[in-house]
Amino acid sequence: MRRIAVMNQKGGVGKTTTSVNLAAGLARAGQKVLLIDLDPQGHASIHLGVEAYGQVPTIYQVFTGRKKLTEVQQLACENLWLAPANLDLAAAELELVDAQNREVILRDAILACEDQGAFDYIVMDCPPSLTVLTINALTAATEVFIPLQPHFFALQGLSKLFETTALVKRRLNRQLKVAGIVLCLYETGTRLAADITDDLTRFLEESDPQSPWAQARIFSSRIRRNIKLAEAPSFGQSIFDYAPKCTGAEDYLGLANEVLTTASQATRPHAA
Repeated sequence: MRRIAVMNQKGGVGKTTTSVNLAAGLARAGQKVLLIDLDPQGHASIHLGVEAYGQVPTIYQVFTGRKKLTEVQQLACENLWLAPANLDLAAAELELVDAQNREVILRDAILACEDQGAFDYIVMDCPPSLTVLTINALTAATEVFIPLQPHFFALQGLSKLFETTALVKRRLNRQLKVAGIVLCLYETGTRLAADITDDLTRFLEESDPQSPWAQARIFSSRIRRNIKLAEAPSFGQSIFDYAPKCTGAEDYLGLANEVLTTASQATRPHAA
């Protein structure tokens, strides 16, 4: 099982859009996928048409120990399950202040689920801030994907993301690595986007080989600006259900295929 945390402490960069549509793209490829919504705003849940109100079980109940992960997940579409969130999740910050091992609650819940061999991928949509929820995601994950808008200030914030992953890797999760950067809201043909991509490539090539981001790749699939991607959440659908022939669907399908390809390369035996 691959456990992917989709993380960026800056809002508006396509984090939830990437979480939902990457998970949906993997599901369309026949993979069994669990999407965990860790944002109290519940945007990933709403994106898939799930409004977690009333008696609907949510990931909050996993953090408080009232339910197991298997008890809150629900089928959103073929091969894709969702562990939804709502504003109750914001209370987890206060409730877990004095909790023992509060950073590993989600990891333990996922490992209990993993023992059942239920999923090929778990995708975690992190909140746009560094909270105990984000730390839980990083402690549970094996890989971090960073959605990034190719603007100058986005690069400035990237160093903070790398510092956070290095800290979690050192203290809580030795398996953690930054596996890839997804360029979102990409404007093809602009000099700025090309320059930022070149700067990012150069930075990664010059990184310390012992750092958690040393092997990070910039995914070839660029997520271009596309109004259909912005419209899809209001219809409670992934881009593949809402507008399967648009460029947004094409780009996220390409991203899902790249992720699948890296999985097959990782499991391919080395030549003697």
